Amino acid sequence: QVQLVESGGGLVQAGGSLRLSCAVSGVTFSGYTMGWFRQAPGKEREFAAGILWRGGNTYYADSVKGRFTISRDNAKNTVYLQMNSLKPEDTAIYYCATFVEGSYYASPSYRFWGQGTQVTVSS
Repeated sequence: QVQLVESGGGLVQAGGSLRLSCAVSGVTFSGYTMGWFRQAPGKEREFAAGILWRGGNTYYADSVKGRFTISRDNAKNTVYLQMNSLKPEDTAIYYCATFVEGSYYASPSYRFWGQGTQVTVSS
């Protein structure tokens, strides 16, 4: 059974930082490209960051580039999202997911999803 469990969300003031974690089980984690998505109230789910299974190349949405950093620890089957200089518009539920095929930036390209963790940034 595949499980993705996000943690690390919370309430933070604008300009602050949070680090999200996503623990993965039930798959060979090191063989999966991973992504972080987010969904704000009343908006569609959008891509935030991704990291390739091989080589560790990373890619980001323009809205988070320079502020967020995605990383992975294959020994711990965990992917992280370090979020700095947070803004109120970063408020959303954040999800991690396993990439299958297609565009790295599109949610239908991802198969397994976690339940999400809430991030709230106050102004």
